[in-house]
Amino acid sequence: MFIKIFKTVDRVFLRVEEWSLFLTVGIALCTAMANVILRKVTSDLSLYWSDEVVRKVIFFSTYIGCVAAIRNRSLIRIDALPQMLPILRRPLTQFSHLAVLIFSLIMIYLGVQMTYMMYLDEYARTATLQIPEYFFYAVLPLMGFMMFFRTLIVMREDWTGIKDITGEQ
Repeated sequence: MFIKIFKTVDRVFLRVEEWSLFLTVGIALCTAMANVILRKVTSDLSLYWSDEVVRKVIFFSTYIGCVAAIRNRSLIRIDALPQMLPILRRPLTQFSHLAVLIFSLIMIYLGVQMTYMMYLDEYARTATLQIPEYFFYAVLPLMGFMMFFRTLIVMREDWTGIKDITGEQ
């Protein structure tokens, strides 16, 4: 039963990660390119809000990219010591997983608090587009939850020796 839940959640997370990153980076790229073209072609026309869009996309892609990095096992971790002493590979990997779990719980806790604080502040809006800031802070607890669950999936894969939640070796 848990394997089926892990498998379903893993697929949903994968779709959310891939599509949200694709769409947001695509929007930022198109916005930045349009702004550069407008600046070069005309002397008085530019998209005053394009820099804000790009900054928010970088913010979003950094945090959601952390979740994707866990799935691809490319998060930063202790690497030199296990290569010199292979016996330390498993304990250091488990330590790394534990650190990520703690970090993700902190992100959930602080992210919920910060999102709520921004929700209560009616003046907390982006400078040019006037979008409420709590939309952007809501990424923090979402990312924390996704990181926590993804780390549990990776830990299960490490314990069982099965590299993919679908059961493939």
